[in-house]
Amino acid sequence: MSMDAPVTLNEKEHRFELNVDGHVAYEVFERFPGGIAYLHTIVPKELEGRGAGSKLVKYILDYAAEHRLKVRPDCPFVKAYIDRHPEYQANSLAHGATL
Repeated sequence: MSMDAPVTLNEKEHRFELNVDGHVAYEVFERFPGGIAYLHTIVPKELEGRGAGSKLVKYILDYAAEHRLKVRPDCPFVKAYIDRHPEYQANSLAHGATL
């Protein structure tokens, strides 16, 4: 398995995708004025415990920062990742950021 696969944005399906060995981990999102809400992180059983979820969440948080979007981490996995990585907290509405 290679975690070198890129994360891609699938606007039509409203999700970011990481395709590894034929299995797709993804983050469902919705946009709102000035921000992006991350709703659900889905990691197939075949990719669990291999870092796919963390790679995906790091990418989506970097994407939000790069595009100057505030993050609403509705997904518990995304919120927990931000809790453990203080460098993302200033951009998170759940951690005190404001629009």
